[in-house]
Amino acid sequence: MSYQLFTSESVAAGHPDKIADAISDAILDAILEQDPDARTGLETIVGANKIGLFGEIKTSAKVDFEKVARETVKRLGYTNADWNFSDSSPIDNNIHQQSPEIAIGVDNDGAGDQGMMFGYACEETPELMPLPITLAHTLTKTLDRARESGAIKWLRPDGKSQVTVAYEEGKPASIEKVVMAVAHSEDVQPEEVHETIISAIISPTLEKYGYSVNPDNVVINGTGLWHIPGPDSDAGLTGRKIVVDGYGGYARVGGGAFSGKDPSKVDRSAAYAARYLAKNVVAKGLASECEVALAYVIGRAEPQMKAFDTFGTETVSLDEIQNFIDELLNCSVKGIVEGLDLKRPIYSQTTAYGHFGKPDLPWEQVVSS
Repeated sequence: MSYQLFTSESVAAGHPDKIADAISDAILDAILEQDPDARTGLETIVGANKIGLFGEIKTSAKVDFEKVARETVKRLGYTNADWNFSDSSPIDNNIHQQSPEIAIGVDNDGAGDQGMMFGYACEETPELMPLPITLAHTLTKTLDRARESGAIKWLRPDGKSQVTVAYEEGKPASIEKVVMAVAHSEDVQPEEVHETIISAIISPTLEKYGYSVNPDNVVINGTGLWHIPGPDSDAGLTGRKIVVDGYGGYARVGGGAFSGKDPSKVDRSAAYAARYLAKNVVAKGLASECEVALAYVIGRAEPQMKAFDTFGTETVSLDEIQNFIDELLNCSVKGIVEGLDLKRPIYSQTTAYGHFGKPDLPWEQVVSS
């Protein structure tokens, strides 16, 4: 990478777009608990005092979609009707059966859609993820935990982070800027918000990764105040944060979102497969940076493109890396789903703070041999 500065952002679990993602994936998990072979393409939209459920399914599962949605909204902290969005907001359910024309291809183990997907890994962090997005995610996660635990009582759900990292000779050197937006109650002053977020959220997070930031280079709530969180201020939609979900702009992402989609949808499963391959290349020391690219055609089982780039950082021959990738995972749709064991209700844990870099997820595992 030739940038001298690079910025990535993350959003809290209570951000409107993440509320939508969370509802879509909670419904998906509820379906997969009963029917591992289900097909789903679920979309959620949240706005002022309104929740809309859309998309298509093919399943034998019996799930109360509205109940799942309300439980998810409650879990995310939206229980105050004064915010004009809560677990009691009206729900409009428009979920319908999957198109038989799409089902034909998937029934034959083909891809549920066309598209290209990318996976990436590098040595900048222990998670083998780029530093800017890793720090941004850790900031929003720490912010949410402080609210959920009651450690900072005046926090409300919703928030954002943004981190700018300075690079020297392609390596992270320092933290240039940190920006955070945090929703808070009316009875706290901006000065206390600023001081507390720096001392309790920003400084511990950066120290965990061996960095610090000049307080003069920190911005908290750029407009000064933020009292009303969530969809009353900004509507949310499933899949609108695909760069946040991926690599924070540091590496390429494909054209499709993840949440609400069962693993027959290569937008999701092939992106996970590409990350799995790239991470294992870097974890095995075959290169210090790797990107894997896959592409599919609807109804076809095998990828139409399977490529990788190590950006000149490889420590072995490219042929050896190609053989390693080919042997590690069968990249047919069925091969990915079975190889990574994806027909499980594991997707709610992906909704906030990115889909990559979380050690318990199957596509984050490093092979032992």
